[in-house]
Amino acid sequence: MSLKDDLILLLKPYYFVNILLSLSYLAAKKLPFVCSILFPTASPQCELDTRESEILFFLLIVVVIRTKKAGSVTMINYLTSSFMYNKVANLILWFYADIRLGIGYGILFILFGMLLPEPTYSGPENVVYFRTAAGLEEELERDKRITWLVVFYTVWNPSCTNFAPTFAKLSAQYVLDNLKFGKIDVGRYPDAAKKYNISDSSMSHQLPTVILFKGGKEVTRRPAADNRGKLIKFFFSEDNMKASFDLNHLYNECKDNPLKKKGATEKKTEVENTHIKSE
Repeated sequence: MSLKDDLILLLKPYYFVNILLSLSYLAAKKLPFVCSILFPTASPQCELDTRESEILFFLLIVVVIRTKKAGSVTMINYLTSSFMYNKVANLILWFYADIRLGIGYGILFILFGMLLPEPTYSGPENVVYFRTAAGLEEELERDKRITWLVVFYTVWNPSCTNFAPTFAKLSAQYVLDNLKFGKIDVGRYPDAAKKYNISDSSMSHQLPTVILFKGGKEVTRRPAADNRGKLIKFFFSEDNMKASFDLNHLYNECKDNPLKKKGATEKKTEVENTHIKSE
């Protein structure tokens, strides 16, 4: 996503309101007119004291660490990953200044969280959504000539949310009859996470996990583990996905070997074989 697209997204109510909430305390302290109304007895009145500065510095460290772990690669990703920590820090600061201001901010925090959910990707995609591990397994076995690139994700994980537009864009760009893209929510269907050895806990570093299946079997996955079983960090950017799964070569390979439609003779043979087995 380009910088221009990011800037356009910032105009959406979700981002605009959350930026205001994230900067609310600092802005209130630095704007003399607002400061004199909200903090008439504070000393210093329109400056951050030592405790407030410590809280903001600690927040900065947490945001940097968490966004780095989440693999955020764009401005929007960074903002989305940091909103919750920013708002919690602001809540603490408002309570520190005045319990009434803290309660008011807390109400706004909850209210906007309910009314303004994070926008989801709404662009073109060619993705099959699987409901169970059995459904995925059945599709992999149904026609082993089809190569599948499947994302195992949860709706509550920021990294999964950030990756969704990238995967959708790749699916629209590379999909073929014999190269398909799929997703399965392991938060709703934990049997899929168990089957493919993916941790779906809140502390998991395996979300999202992308697996390439060829001939019904797993070929490559990201993030992958090293020889000691330790996960190798992977940033789910568009370029990294193309390189790690060699999508350009994979696309050309599948395009040069299209699925052949079964002729009437083959279909008749299959029907006869099925009839014989049933007998």
